[in-house]
Amino acid sequence: MGIIANNEPVVVAAYAISGLISGILNKFGKIGVIGGFILGNIVLSYFANGMVISIVLFKEILIAGIALIAVPKNINLNIENILIGKKFLPIGANRGLNKSKETVNKLNNISKAVEAMATSYKNVAATAITKEDLREKNKQKFIAELLNNLDNMEENLLYEIISNVEGNIVDEIFSHLMENQFIKEKDLIRILAKNNNYVVGFDQDEKGIEEDIQKMTNAINSAYRISKMNFIWSIRLDEEKKNFETQLNGVSHAISGLAKDLDDELQEENLNLEEKEQIITILKQKEILVQDIFINTNDRCKVELYIEKNEIKDAQKQILDVLNKILKEKFEIKQETEIKSENLIKYEIIAQDKYILSVGISSKTKENMPVSGDGFLKTKLKDGKYLLAISDGMGSGIKARESSQIVISMLQRLLNSGFEKQTSIELINSNLLNTQEETFATLDIAILDLYKGNMEFIKNGAMPTYIKQNKKVQVIKSKTLPTGIVKELNADVFDKDLENEQIIVMCSDGILDSNIEYKNKELWLKYLLEDIEITTPQKIADIILNEAIDNNYGKIKDDMTVIVFKIVKK
Repeated sequence: MGIIANNEPVVVAAYAISGLISGILNKFGKIGVIGGFILGNIVLSYFANGMVISIVLFKEILIAGIALIAVPKNINLNIENILIGKKFLPIGANRGLNKSKETVNKLNNISKAVEAMATSYKNVAATAITKEDLREKNKQKFIAELLNNLDNMEENLLYEIISNVEGNIVDEIFSHLMENQFIKEKDLIRILAKNNNYVVGFDQDEKGIEEDIQKMTNAINSAYRISKMNFIWSIRLDEEKKNFETQLNGVSHAISGLAKDLDDELQEENLNLEEKEQIITILKQKEILVQDIFINTNDRCKVELYIEKNEIKDAQKQILDVLNKILKEKFEIKQETEIKSENLIKYEIIAQDKYILSVGISSKTKENMPVSGDGFLKTKLKDGKYLLAISDGMGSGIKARESSQIVISMLQRLLNSGFEKQTSIELINSNLLNTQEETFATLDIAILDLYKGNMEFIKNGAMPTYIKQNKKVQVIKSKTLPTGIVKELNADVFDKDLENEQIIVMCSDGILDSNIEYKNKELWLKYLLEDIEITTPQKIADIILNEAIDNNYGKIKDDMTVIVFKIVKK
């Protein structure tokens, strides 16, 4: 009231100090409160004026005291309930990057900049080069090196002839080098003679002629070796530019995807206001004070909740109960983080899956090999989906293991970082192409959305996938090449809806190649699955592995990996 009336600060302070002392004396009841207010007023009046002249009139205090005494004890007035829905201070100042429209614009600008860089690299590397163009490019590098080597050789008998690089002689020398990788002295003499240039009959001693021919031959061979090395590096740089273009495009798509997600969340801020207010109000009644709440109903309902730290033992249960009731979903807490600097607890809450996934994995290493060349992955991604993957490195042993591990680890990091599936595979392929040694690996991926009830299979040079529903077994096959072989990689993608009691089998080539009875190698596993009665994934995986070993009379002739997973509707 003092602030509204634009009173002097001392008047406002009188109310504040009097109220503070009243609170201290509250344990003595209403009389203690009234006495505390009078005492506070006297103290502040004395310090402000140097004498006891009331700042707040005593008659006002008397009227307020009588009114307070008149109020029955069983009436409990909660000011927060009176002011419900009034936001005197903003709830959370748009935490970090999460909810900033400016951040979305920046991300879109970065995405466009990266895309422009990718386009420039593409334009540089996309020029169609024919065999003739490559030959001419290589020849020009050879000529440049040859002229460099001819410096200080002006006294050589062949200098005038060879330094004339526009003539047929140098072209024929280059053709000979392209075919044989080096030129001998007799070959050089033959090419010269063919073009009416003879090195015999001159007024020079025979020994001097031989030395000049030898020096020129060495200069030519040296020029070709260096030019060939430079040419190979030039071609490699062109390839790396193409790969870099792929990588930049991948980053651009990831950034633009992130910007879209943030923009969608910002749009939703205005769609869930009623639900937010209900959640904040009900949790406040339970003494759980909400500092910030974000609700994202795109794709799958997610809630980000910031509450003040408290000692309530069943706070998590109460939060979930409130969310379940208001948002009409069943939720689970994905992650709980304590923000000590703000004395807050952050909850990342997500709608529960509608299907249950159980997984069994069995594997064996090829005999006499220290490690398996197969790599496999079973993990839950940040978006709540499940990732199952097998990568079979070409060959066996340590080198094959390195290849498969590169593919598996990159796949997990890229998908968790927001890259799209196809972009992730292109980046993995680009990375393998950039390695110094030949690195190939198959890639067999299953991504399951247990909330929406669908799964996606992505295959690059991978073995068939088997889907069993009751007695029926469906085979999904791919004809694509493994990653790391060609630049333009087109993965085979298959979508399926999840069904109750569905069993899916993924395996490496060691499993299927173990059987030599059938020309069509995938048939033996199909027939085996049709006959299997048990439904436990781990037991099925063990049976398949043991059958594969028995196919070769107990000898493990290749790395073997099998993943079996079962879908059950809640």
